[in-house]
Amino acid sequence: MTQYKYIIDSLVSELDEERYEHTLGVAYTAASLAMRYEEDINKAILAGLLHDVSKRCKSDKYIEMCNAYDIFISEAEYKNPGLLHAKLSAYIASNEYDVEDNEILSAIESHTTGKPNMTMLEKIIYIADYIEPLRNKQKHLLELRKLAFIDIDKALLMILEDTVEYLKSTNKVIDPTTYETYLFYKGKIND
Repeated sequence: MTQYKYIIDSLVSELDEERYEHTLGVAYTAASLAMRYEEDINKAILAGLLHDVSKRCKSDKYIEMCNAYDIFISEAEYKNPGLLHAKLSAYIASNEYDVEDNEILSAIESHTTGKPNMTMLEKIIYIADYIEPLRNKQKHLLELRKLAFIDIDKALLMILEDTVEYLKSTNKVIDPTTYETYLFYKGKIND
């Protein structure tokens, strides 16, 4: 509990109020999903608390920070630097908050794009970020909030479908990892 208090105290002073409230919502939702799927609740809370920790910095600094920390930047991330916050948050979780658990760090790192064949914790953080209580604009939100507790893979696929559809309709760059993740779960669910 001491580790949570330190992180929460740090986040309340580093994040704007809206991002801080979102972060608490993700941690709460992740803990709930972890209970449902019999995953480690403490790992889910920790990943939820730190998933957006890099958002204490402006997104126009993400490329510069990744270069300074030797973090690989894909072509899609150069075109949409906001995607880099997941990698930067994992880096900060490891280097500033002493998180050594690779499962937690991977869940933080993959929470924006997803990745094929995710672990349960990775799925939990990805979904919790999308359905947490303060979210209100996402497509199919009410259905997804129910489905996440019934069939996590179907909920994941629905989020990925909505994300890909949104990115296509707005002519935004689709990160190849997001599209690979979408195809992976589409194949898994439809088999």
